[in-house]
Amino acid sequence: MFDARYSIRSQVAGALGAANIGETVTLAGWVAKRRDHGGLIFVDLRDRSGIVQCTFDPDASGAAFHTAERVRPEWVVKLTGTVRRRPEGTENSNMPTGEVEVIISGAEVLNTSDTPPFEIEAGIDTDEVTRMRYRYLDIRRPEVFAALALRDRVAQRFRRSLEARGFMEVETPILGKSTPEGARDFIVPSRLSPGKFYALPQSPQLFKQLFMVAGLERYYQIARCFRDEDLRADRQPEFTQVDIEMSFVTEDDIISMMEDVMHEVMKEASVDLPVPLRRMPYAEAMDRFGSDRPDTRLGMELADLSRAFASSEFKVFAGALASGGVVKGINAKGAGDWSRGKIDALNQIALDAGAKGLAWIAFPAEGDVRSPIAKFLSAAEMDGLKTTLAVEPGDLALMIADARDVANEVLGVLRLKMADELGIERTGYDALWVVDFPMFKYDADEDRYAANHHPFTLPREGDIDKIESDPLHVGSYSYDLVMNGYEIGGGTLRIHDADLQMRVLKRIGLGEDEARTQFGFLLEALSFGAPPHGGIALGLDRLVMLLAGAHSIRDVIAFPKTSSGADPLTGAPDVVSARQLREAHLKTD
Repeated sequence: MFDARYSIRSQVAGALGAANIGETVTLAGWVAKRRDHGGLIFVDLRDRSGIVQCTFDPDASGAAFHTAERVRPEWVVKLTGTVRRRPEGTENSNMPTGEVEVIISGAEVLNTSDTPPFEIEAGIDTDEVTRMRYRYLDIRRPEVFAALALRDRVAQRFRRSLEARGFMEVETPILGKSTPEGARDFIVPSRLSPGKFYALPQSPQLFKQLFMVAGLERYYQIARCFRDEDLRADRQPEFTQVDIEMSFVTEDDIISMMEDVMHEVMKEASVDLPVPLRRMPYAEAMDRFGSDRPDTRLGMELADLSRAFASSEFKVFAGALASGGVVKGINAKGAGDWSRGKIDALNQIALDAGAKGLAWIAFPAEGDVRSPIAKFLSAAEMDGLKTTLAVEPGDLALMIADARDVANEVLGVLRLKMADELGIERTGYDALWVVDFPMFKYDADEDRYAANHHPFTLPREGDIDKIESDPLHVGSYSYDLVMNGYEIGGGTLRIHDADLQMRVLKRIGLGEDEARTQFGFLLEALSFGAPPHGGIALGLDRLVMLLAGAHSIRDVIAFPKTSSGADPLTGAPDVVSARQLREAHLKTD
């Protein structure tokens, strides 16, 4: 709401309407457009609230008319005039203020502007780097400003909803200690401690657990987080998460609370999120969709074809099944008439995703079946394939024969690729919980077990005895909030027993001395009456991206980085002076 007590204006442009007719108002903003119609000059004045048409009449505007003759787009002006109804037939129903105009009697140029490098309007065709180089101008455009305004409303709704449920907002340090939490840390040299470094937080995970030991019971923070990792459309080196932690709760308590909060938050974008949301076990998500963040709107579910090919003499299928693997596939409906070259290109995608190769059979809308493997399959096998995948003329069967987890993952990648290629409609908001993640996974590159979520996750009570003997079959109290194929949030119940925490740290390859060096402060805290607790962190950028209908989180971040991590606006990252390096006790090659 605009408060004229703190402004040189009496009103804002976008709020003017029929109720203001006859009022004398003072406005200030940017010249969006200027149109000289000979006897009259029209200026569309823009401020953050919107646009209103201001009319300069040489008879009514006096000296202000001469000011209007020289103003240009993006000049900053202060205008005074009287609100009147637009003449009949000149109303603009596409503008909220299109019923009225302001007849200007006074005008002052507050600043001039160079010619902008692109039009300050919606839907411009300008490359992203240029827009990021002049981001302060890009933000003036309506869709960019609208995204930031939506981000503000979403953040404020989180605050109000969490405050209403007894949460306290407390900040955590930005300069912290480097700990092995998954991604690379950004490190900061310490001038006062030569040879030592701070790390920027990947998340406030350990601090929020300390808050629970401290007795805060319900904490939240809209926190800045940093991860030195390769970038993509939904990933930036610095990002924002809504960080939440609760004491004396179960997994169901946290999920139910978050569903209620999310229902309220999404109303800010006029989205009615029906709750409670469905829950899908991790194993089911991988088996049906090949992803732990499935977009279930796409159809094209993975199907197990092992039974259909149980007696197959095709060596690839028979070999995979004999070694304990599976044959799985998807039906890309509508791709049966693709060319051989276009289908073969999918093989490289499968190889890049970890497969040994891709088997395919095309069923054209008209004509014979096409496939390099069809000649090795019996009629019964072909019938089993068509029945299991519900194949019809015009379909394309894509198959992977490998270990189950490899087949699932590769088909999950192909499923998304085919959804893009076939233009499968993705409308609405598909939200669900993926639950019951395994506690550990095996890292073949490092030849050790790693935590699936993080090493502070509470193992399932009945599986604790398997930590040392059978880690891959240890379940966990874990849950991810998934929306439209994106992980919007992830959380777990936490370990609150110091001995159990040490067992988990040892299981992921940390010796006792190293564990105490890295996490001694946490282990010590857990020995001082730590309550049972758990929480969740939600990606604010990703959520706003989906609610805004954007294609990248860069579209909803005020000053984002490029895919290479660069900032075209400021030139960061950049070199620093020799003096700065000396003070930080650093040398560069």
